[in-house]
Amino acid sequence: MSGTLRIDRVVTSGVFQLDGGTWEVENNVWLVGDDDQVVIIDAAHDAESITEAVGSRTVVAVVCTHGHNDHVTAAPRLAKECYAPVLLHPGDEKLWQQSHPDEKFWPATDEQRIAVAGTELRVIHTPGHSPGSICLHLPEAGVLFTGDTLFSGGPGATGRSFSDFPTIISSIRERLLTMPGDTRVHTGHGDGTTIATEAPHLDEWIARGH
Repeated sequence: MSGTLRIDRVVTSGVFQLDGGTWEVENNVWLVGDDDQVVIIDAAHDAESITEAVGSRTVVAVVCTHGHNDHVTAAPRLAKECYAPVLLHPGDEKLWQQSHPDEKFWPATDEQRIAVAGTELRVIHTPGHSPGSICLHLPEAGVLFTGDTLFSGGPGATGRSFSDFPTIISSIRERLLTMPGDTRVHTGHGDGTTIATEAPHLDEWIARGH
């Protein structure tokens, strides 16, 4: 590895659109890499801010944790400018088509490894918030990027098209809460958390049903 592994966050602002509604949102864009290489996680809203944070580094891939427009806004543009593939789980193709009907992506599949800066991000399929939602595990750093699957305080929203509450609960229980408690959770919006902080509240989430 040519440099120290680091994780950078870029916060961007824009509009989330689905089912005829619009909401102003702030998104976390995560950059994982070193001084030479980087993976972009969730190319949200503002391509300029993201490319500024990338700098002169080679972009290995633009990975989308799911297909909602606020997480893929700038993905095709960044892919073209950085000569990098866009990776998205095929389960979210319908959502992708709503935003980018003329653009293609490469499939991100469960247990796929994405090599960057001498380490690997592991793809974990966690449907529920959307059919193709994924999380990305970086064991070397003890970090999990959860997109909109798991937040500080509970699971992501499941009240809109293509989402399902029992499915997201199963994904979190079976794929995420089995990780070490000190795993740091970097979310798609807002502040992060840890697995140990969230795990004791699973039954509460189920009881309230959202």
